[in-house]
Amino acid sequence: MPVIECDPSAARERLEAEGVPVESGNTPHERWRATHGGATAVAYDGKVVVQGGDTARLEAMLRGDSGGRVHVYFDGASRGNPGPAAVGYVLVDDGGIVAEGGQTIGRATNNQAEYAALVKALEVASEYGFDEARIRGDSELIVKQVRGEWNTNDPDLREQRVRVRELLMHFDDWHIEHVPREINDRADELANDALDDD
Repeated sequence: MPVIECDPSAARERLEAEGVPVESGNTPHERWRATHGGATAVAYDGKVVVQGGDTARLEAMLRGDSGGRVHVYFDGASRGNPGPAAVGYVLVDDGGIVAEGGQTIGRATNNQAEYAALVKALEVASEYGFDEARIRGDSELIVKQVRGEWNTNDPDLREQRVRVRELLMHFDDWHIEHVPREINDRADELANDALDDD
């Protein structure tokens, strides 16, 4: 549950400027509350608490984040290949971890899960308004396909690659590289935790 230290009045103005309806608080301690995209923000003196399943977009609006470089780590996991699958991602900027998450995606192959993780990570990075992305994953196949070095005959992977390329257009500059699993351990952990919790 993210806690954003901020001026609640300025945060409210940012939400209203984005077209998010803001309501009165439910208790005397709540200054206001707003719901958007499955997440709820509750304002108190000097801070806003965000709760829900997918808080990234609401957090970005509240922080007023825009621009800058983000380091994106992604990983997908599949037990059975195909089998139950999940994704994990971590976004890091100069101030530390901006957002991280893991969620199940149903039944998929490992490569499909890897692409789904990259798509989710790029969607979140785009919602935060970053204009540069340095992307790292431990799937050499996905990295080389996205860079155009390798092709695929699998229609689902081709479709996922198109979606990734569409999302990359949101950034002024991007770079994707293959890294060893130990560099990508937090994203891997988040994907496997999502499978364990399901």
